[in-house]
Amino acid sequence: MADVSRTALNTITTHRQWNLAQAVEGCLRHGLKGITPWCFQLKEMGSKQAVKLLRDSGLTITGLCGAGMLTGPDQATRRALLDTHYQAIDHAAEMGAACLVLVVGGLPDGSKDLAGARRQVRDALGQLVPRAQAAGVALALEPLHPMYAATTACINSLSQANDLCDELGDGLGIALDVYHVWWDPQLEQEIQRAGADRLLAFHVCDWLENTRDLAFDRGMMGDGVIDLKQIRRWMELAGYQGCYEVEIFSQQDWWERDGDEVLSIMKRRIASRL
Repeated sequence: MADVSRTALNTITTHRQWNLAQAVEGCLRHGLKGITPWCFQLKEMGSKQAVKLLRDSGLTITGLCGAGMLTGPDQATRRALLDTHYQAIDHAAEMGAACLVLVVGGLPDGSKDLAGARRQVRDALGQLVPRAQAAGVALALEPLHPMYAATTACINSLSQANDLCDELGDGLGIALDVYHVWWDPQLEQEIQRAGADRLLAFHVCDWLENTRDLAFDRGMMGDGVIDLKQIRRWMELAGYQGCYEVEIFSQQDWWERDGDEVLSIMKRRIASRL
């Protein structure tokens, strides 16, 4: 059984109901251990105020999400994207975040060159890793389900993420999101390959069998088909000791519910379904 005291809120789960300050207050009210904010929320509040709020909250900042993509149609665009990531690294360092989660980008506009997009990601990471190491920030690659390869992330399996970590070395790890990798027949082996040093974040939700929207209809833990308990066991056998971070995109369900209801159910499901 999962330890409910390790529950963390990824703020996208309640972003329709709560702004960043309300999300912090909700986590504290419900006794959650951690929180993972998004860069757009820092911008909404003002980055200095948001960083101070998070740093002073007493919550574990399990990560910072949403820095943007790394692929683009030309060098000028890619340089601008790198600048955005440099700023996110600085924010992550200031708030003491455990990692900066990277969703790397898909095909540049008008391109069909998937291998080229992946080379762009590798080249960008080669520039980001030294900057992040200097700032004391770990970078966490998040492989996304293959359905996102064209639009959002051309790194689509844990094996690909591990290969990049092998190539680029220290400073680069992995954020494992069950929604994106549960289907992978090599998942257990690749989790073991990653090991404790690389497994920087663990995002949980569920895949609904009759999903209404592949992007925005994630389920609460226990409502779908993912063997969550097995994946948690694999993570912990590999040495993962961090938070269970609930990240749910849910246009027609969880984003429409009261935020306190969402957090109460989250805690119960972590205890019973994870």
